[in-house]
Amino acid sequence: MKGILFAVIAGLSITMQGVFNSSMNQVISGWHTTVIVHFVGFVIALTFYLTVRDGDIRRLPSVRPLYITGGTFGVVVIFSELYAFNELGPASAIAILLVAQLLTAFIVELKGWFEEKKIEVKGYQLLGVALMITGVVLFKL
Repeated sequence: MKGILFAVIAGLSITMQGVFNSSMNQVISGWHTTVIVHFVGFVIALTFYLTVRDGDIRRLPSVRPLYITGGTFGVVVIFSELYAFNELGPASAIAILLVAQLLTAFIVELKGWFEEKKIEVKGYQLLGVALMITGVVLFKL
């Protein structure tokens, strides 16, 4: 249940983040927006970290270096999302974003990449993906 709640919170946050960032991009540039968004996010994350103090930072050397670069995707997400919002509008951008997100996650699990548990593809999963893509195409018409 907690996982579902946090997934809903993430979905709401992705949409609101895109709307806010797109609005800021109308006033300043995309790269200015990206830098400001990440700086504000860093301050908030640091504040939570200093308050909660969970985990053990001394274990950082045991994390694969590839995974430490994950923040790079945040830069790509912010810049791409605000561009997509400006070009397509929030609803279409989020619809396409969600399908791309689902397809990527599906492929990662299918292949067992990045230490994820490998899954077996079932026909109804492929049908679900096809229906989502069809839905986005119909939504965009």
